[in-house]
Amino acid sequence: MVVVFVLAALLVVGVLVTANWYVWRRLFRDTTRAPGPVRRIGAAVIAGGWVLTVGALVAERAGAPFWLQRVLAWPGFLWLALSLYLLLAVLAGEIVRPLLRRYLERRAAARQARATTGAETGVEPSASPAAADERIPAGTAPSKTPDTPDAPQTSDAPDTPDTPKAPDAPESPDTPSSRTTDTTEGADGPDAGAASPLARPSRRLFVSRVVAGAAAAAAVGTVGHGTYGVLSGPKVKRVTVPLARLPRAAHGFRIAVVSDIHLGPVLGRRFAQRVVDTINSTQPDLVAVVGDLVDGSVKDLGPAAAPLSQLKARHGAYFVTGNHEYFSGAEQWVAEVRRLGLLPLENARTELPHFDLAGVNDVAGEDEGQGPDYARALGDRDRSRACVLLAHQPVQIHDAVDHGVDLQLSGHTHGGQLWPGNLIAGAANPTVAGLERYGDTQLYVSRGAGAWGPPTRVGAPSDITVIELASRKA
Repeated sequence: MVVVFVLAALLVVGVLVTANWYVWRRLFRDTTRAPGPVRRIGAAVIAGGWVLTVGALVAERAGAPFWLQRVLAWPGFLWLALSLYLLLAVLAGEIVRPLLRRYLERRAAARQARATTGAETGVEPSASPAAADERIPAGTAPSKTPDTPDAPQTSDAPDTPDTPKAPDAPESPDTPSSRTTDTTEGADGPDAGAASPLARPSRRLFVSRVVAGAAAAAAVGTVGHGTYGVLSGPKVKRVTVPLARLPRAAHGFRIAVVSDIHLGPVLGRRFAQRVVDTINSTQPDLVAVVGDLVDGSVKDLGPAAAPLSQLKARHGAYFVTGNHEYFSGAEQWVAEVRRLGLLPLENARTELPHFDLAGVNDVAGEDEGQGPDYARALGDRDRSRACVLLAHQPVQIHDAVDHGVDLQLSGHTHGGQLWPGNLIAGAANPTVAGLERYGDTQLYVSRGAGAWGPPTRVGAPSDITVIELASRKA
């Protein structure tokens, strides 16, 4: 087992090193003529970014002083997102690179053809037909015009036979002085050594710089836009879910579902306040916080979570643990959210006026003997009543189906958070985001309000979902 782990770790390291060397080569080596400070700075930026990333991850998991976590988190986690999109942008540039070079080669060939045609006809490429008609062949004396009298002979010297003088021959287009050779091009395409508008820099160097610049701009723009989206707060999403066993009196009951807030070194009290204000603005009947509230201890993040005490709902606010609570001291956080006025459902159930609300611990709690217990939460309930289950991970849906749950509310996936992370999330979860049916049980997965690691989302905007229950009897 240890050998397998070591081999897997070496494989991961090898892939990371290769990917980063490739990014450095395309962004820095291929855009410079020779080794120099630009290449060294590029290597230092890439290596330093990964040092900050590893430092941020280790500091968070090791419980380093919170000020140190905050210092490392912003640059370290943002570099994690930026490096991903730099790699994707450079890979996309491999498609653009040959197309751009082909276009430039054709343009250079067209110019060369026009220049050759002009040399053969004695007409400059830019000269008009009228100008061509007025050209005087080399060595031909200008004709006299009637308005120009002959100049008088003022010399008394005896006549001597004229010595014929050869006219100045035009410089051959094949002479070395008339050719423009791209000395930095090398064997680069059919135009190598031919006249080129890109002789300085070479066509290869020019294309590398254009593609690298576009890739860097695209990566920075993508990460910047995705980070702004997270920091500006989640948007409200509304979904209607019909339940067969829901009585008519509960038709229109609103549950505000929020997951994966991830308060930590990056997202703090201000972000928590924005989430709370957004939830309260929907005027829900019930608030469901379905895990991954924090990334850190109560000591460090207690003040950041304080705005949760302001949540307002007619039937209260409920909480279940996520996997990150078990990285952060789940028992302490359960006690803290209870102090803030939320009601933890630890493998427990409460009977609301028209349906049952149950909650189970996250599967990560199994390592601490605090895993999900469906029999305890659902075993003795009245199955004629509708039941809504709060469970952090979508993979818990199969147990919910076995216990006759009508609707499971989950998070955990972040909707993939960083595209193409949705493909990875889809391989590990039955549902990545949205509403799906599994037999007689429906599963709704929120994309979450915050972000883990990079405070950035691409292709998976954050949300707070208002689930409106609908009775089929209404």
